[in-house]
Amino acid sequence: MKILVLGVGNVLYKDEAIGVKTVLHLKEHYHFPENVRLLDGGTLGIGLMECLMDCDLAIIIDAVKGGYEPGTLYRLVGEDLRKSMSFADSMHQTDLVDTLIFCELAGKRPDCVVIGMEPADFYSMDLELSPEVQAQQPRLIEEVLKELKSHGVTYSKKIKS
Repeated sequence: MKILVLGVGNVLYKDEAIGVKTVLHLKEHYHFPENVRLLDGGTLGIGLMECLMDCDLAIIIDAVKGGYEPGTLYRLVGEDLRKSMSFADSMHQTDLVDTLIFCELAGKRPDCVVIGMEPADFYSMDLELSPEVQAQQPRLIEEVLKELKSHGVTYSKKIKS
């Protein structure tokens, strides 16, 4: 099974960057098998279609505005995917649902899970996450690793020299 771990968001707008920063953290600190690809999807939107069609499972990490406390974690599948990346105040224009529809129309839509976090601030231009979201990022990382493990993926921590 080919698995894509895709971090999306705009790194210029504080918590909008949680998906990208989490994927970069995973790349820096963990080894994954060859069937797992980690990708900074930024704000590519429909430009991610080829990557999505090339996998069997997409685990997408993103800011999700669900109306709960900042740092709240979400696991979205099926119709709940509309909560991810399609909130009206998002600074990035990625629309996961439309991209997945296009993948399906083209003949290959992967299974998809969104692991997301409620942002505290996605309006301010800043390269740093808000303190609330930064404090909860380790929980987000653990949820992504747990999702991978539930699909039979083994991984290891990189040893810093």
